[in-house]
Amino acid sequence: MPGVYLGAILFSLAGMIAIDLKFGLALRRAPGRAALAVGLGTAFFLAWDAVGIVTGIFVKGDSPLFVGIDLAPHLPLEEVFFLLFLSYLALVLWSVFERTRGSRDAGDPAREDVEESAP
Repeated sequence: MPGVYLGAILFSLAGMIAIDLKFGLALRRAPGRAALAVGLGTAFFLAWDAVGIVTGIFVKGDSPLFVGIDLAPHLPLEEVFFLLFLSYLALVLWSVFERTRGSRDAGDPAREDVEESAP
């Protein structure tokens, strides 16, 4: 069944976007910075893949779940969308942890004492 893997990645990406927009984590707060972070992360991992492909570490396996479109030798189309999803997932998780840390620090009385005693 060609395209199942790409469909699963896109379905997961859509779910991550829905969670992000619902809770205002990254995309709604700063769409430009979010797009830049995801773009840079995806580009970094694509460069990482290119090095792995050139050195023979990464090879494309045979799977009937792939669409069958290769962007380069051993680089299927699905890889780009997976790296996009991975970068976006990292950004959303970072936003969740940052928000959790901020709310924890705001309610911590010991933290307020430190801030008040600062010069």
